Amino acid sequence: MTSFLKRLLPKSLRGDNVVIPVVRLHGTIMANSGPMRQNLSLASTAGVLEKAFSFKSAPAVAIVVNSPGGSPVQSRLIYQRIRDLSMEKGKPVFVFVEDVAASGGYMIAIAGDEIVADPSSIVGSIGVVSASFGFQDLIKKIGVERRLYTAGRNKATLDPFSPERQEDVDHLKSLQLEVHRTFIDMVKSRRGPKLADDDDLFTGLFWSGIRGRELGLVDHLDDMRGFLKRRFGEKVKLRLVSAPRGLFGRRLGFFGIRNGTDTAELSAGLANGVLDAATERAHWARYGL
Repeated sequence: MTSFLKRLLPKSLRGDNVVIPVVRLHGTIMANSGPMRQNLSLASTAGVLEKAFSFKSAPAVAIVVNSPGGSPVQSRLIYQRIRDLSMEKGKPVFVFVEDVAASGGYMIAIAGDEIVADPSSIVGSIGVVSASFGFQDLIKKIGVERRLYTAGRNKATLDPFSPERQEDVDHLKSLQLEVHRTFIDMVKSRRGPKLADDDDLFTGLFWSGIRGRELGLVDHLDDMRGFLKRRFGEKVKLRLVSAPRGLFGRRLGFFGIRNGTDTAELSAGLANGVLDAATERAHWARYGL
């Protein structure tokens, strides 16, 4: 193509430009989401990932991860979708860690062929945690009688309004060990030869990006723009890929309320939103964020 014809094309189509699509995955990881929350799930990320990998001329895809974790199922589904698209399209994946890629966030990060973190990023927390509350003494004090009817002796396992049973705790721990084993196997499969021989690696501890590189959890300490320029040249262009949204947000009416939402549904949604927000806040707070 002559230089004259090349100048007539948009910059993104000129042969001297390398365009890298960038997907930003930010938030806690859970299956349900709403207008008040920014969460990650396969449903919320599948479309934008497909779009990023559809850039035919792009030599790679960059994914920015900033997540303290959440649902192990959704984490693995997102991880698997990234790996499937990478193999299908023949494009390597570079993952860039912002503040934190811990627990499920790190599970997503290992979908990258190379992981790049800031020296102060938080990485790791390769473990499984469950949290709940016990209200049985509180309801007694306020004069509330708990009435629970089940068909099946273990149907009300870990009910927060009933005294804790050791057999319920033991069962939960056995489930956690199975999920933990899956997580460990994924990390070893993706990072195996790079991992340091450290007894604390899979205990749920988390580290800075500096220590994470020493342990083999990340490959480089760098920023995204600088790293990609050194890898693909000074003329590399980063193209942020995001989900399409309407003027007031997809499927939302004015003030962030879906059209047709009645008062009861809105009230229930707000109540659930408060609980989910508290859970989300707790995820971030574990890492001092």
